[in-house]
Amino acid sequence: MTSRERHVVGLVGAGIGPSLSPALHEREGAAHGLDYSYRRFDITRLGVAPSEVGGIVEEARRNGFSGLNVTHPCKQLVIPHLDALSPDAEALGAVNTVVFDGGRAIGHNTDKSGFSAGFRRGLPTVPRGHVVQLGAGGAGIAVAHALLELGVGTLTVVDVDPDRAAAAVAALGPDRAVAADPARLPELLDAADGLVHATPVGMAAHPGLPLPADLLHPHLWVAEVVYRPLETALLREARRRGCRTLDGGAMAVFQAAHAFTLFTGREPDTDRMLAHLAELVGSAPAERIA
Repeated sequence: MTSRERHVVGLVGAGIGPSLSPALHEREGAAHGLDYSYRRFDITRLGVAPSEVGGIVEEARRNGFSGLNVTHPCKQLVIPHLDALSPDAEALGAVNTVVFDGGRAIGHNTDKSGFSAGFRRGLPTVPRGHVVQLGAGGAGIAVAHALLELGVGTLTVVDVDPDRAAAAVAALGPDRAVAADPARLPELLDAADGLVHATPVGMAAHPGLPLPADLLHPHLWVAEVVYRPLETALLREARRRGCRTLDGGAMAVFQAAHAFTLFTGREPDTDRMLAHLAELVGSAPAERIA
């Protein structure tokens, strides 16, 4: 009897106990006939400061891990402990996937590619002349870069923190992105093609709508980053008002699928992973996940 190909990977971050990433990865690994184990390194439970993430990286490297996923608050702090960065990780200044390759630790970012792939699948033909993005935090930066690569003509970034919105625009390039105050949302959305939501509003811990419902109109498409629940209040209201929509499960699955390929060299079945995510979200407590 031949032994199965083995991969041990992990997730590093704070408060990651409820994460569905282990189940999502392990189910796909099993479908490929792999001996695939996904472990959590919750720095809160371990009593490890975020700045000490390098120790976890070294431990995983020594123990023969194929790689690690990295989430809040370690996506930037892990960078000094790596040997090289992919172009996406370097451009974004953030790493959410580390691959161990011949003893070297290589940082990647699959958030941007995950959003892009999900968008191309779910909203392939929508107009992209002017898009408004709500939220300029960690996930928002990756999504904003993806939107510009997807051909958005003008991206308006709106955040309750004006300095954060301004910093995002400076990183994106002021020729294609602009920052705006939330007070301008009525006029911006009236003329926009699409709205991308990248704040925590809509999660179980932050229920509700991120903007007044009457700003949504049938000529506007709406893409969500929150994926637990898959149908947020924003998406429910947008559909009721005739908008085309994309839930956050697309980004969650495609970023995980890209990481799975980086870890194993295998191409995952994204339809199967989407089905698994829907099942897992439906059966798990509604808490923040990575």
